[in-house]
Amino acid sequence: MDLGVDDVAQRASTGDLPVEEHVTSLVAAAHARERDNTRGVVADYIPVLAEADPGAFGVAVVEVGGSAHGAGDVHRRFSVQSISKAFVYALVREELGHALALEEVGVNSTGLPFDSVMAIELNDGHPMNPMVNAGALATTALVPGSGAEEQWAFVARGLSRFAGRTLELDPVVHASEAATNRRNRAIAQLLESYGRIDRRPADVVDVYTRQCSLLVDAHDLAVMGATLADGGVNPVTGERVVSAAVCRDTLAVLAANGLYERSGEWLFEIGLPGKSGVSGGIVTVSPGKAGIGTYSPPLDRAGNSVRGQRATAFLSRSLGLNIFASAVHTSAARGAV
Repeated sequence: MDLGVDDVAQRASTGDLPVEEHVTSLVAAAHARERDNTRGVVADYIPVLAEADPGAFGVAVVEVGGSAHGAGDVHRRFSVQSISKAFVYALVREELGHALALEEVGVNSTGLPFDSVMAIELNDGHPMNPMVNAGALATTALVPGSGAEEQWAFVARGLSRFAGRTLELDPVVHASEAATNRRNRAIAQLLESYGRIDRRPADVVDVYTRQCSLLVDAHDLAVMGATLADGGVNPVTGERVVSAAVCRDTLAVLAANGLYERSGEWLFEIGLPGKSGVSGGIVTVSPGKAGIGTYSPPLDRAGNSVRGQRATAFLSRSLGLNIFASAVHTSAARGAV
């Protein structure tokens, strides 16, 4: 789209969260409301994920000023899985720039499952967006580095900067996924056949599998989300990780594509950019306000955490985070011309 606004500065209008004590009480309430919810099924197509405790549940909120709030299992670690797509995309977008990232990876929804091969064929080999596996593999192939090890170091370092601490690889998860990721290997080879990646498909898949196997917790996700919410500055470390323009682009992609084929419903009901992963994590971003991180392994049919969605929906409403919500400002304004 050529909209002719490149010379117009981007302004932000975000507002504030309630006082900290109120945020703390609402996070506790979100956890209490869903603690006994047993709906959903733990993912088992990756064998090691089937071992997750279905009762584990944590809710965390980190404000752009650095204040942290949590309830439940906020420090129980799990593999980041597809949530890594959002942050690797941000790192690559920082390197490539707006126009090239749009051209190479795209931003449009496929309307099909995250691991769809049909979506690639229907779109002449274009990966369409970075939140499906084809787009994530195409994004990973664009990570700077002379080889897979340099690329992996770039990814691990970058995601650690988002989290504000050094993230570790879970070797058990990596081994389990590497033994069962035949579909991702096929997708990478298909992308290569269309000229969409110019690295060895096996190397691209390995780097992607490793990034999905990094260990995080709900608090980490909230910090990572808060970094995107605060224009690219980590609110805990004070380090600039990416630019404000990269955050804007990343959040736009998440709003359209972050919850697999349920992304439209998520945006309609919750009204915030977010990204889920099949290990049970969800990161949600309220621009200018906070990041929300949740963890609960039981998933719905699309691969999104049941309790995580419901807790986030509660916080979106009770904290006034929905970016589409509005109210009459004053009675005087309502009658003004």
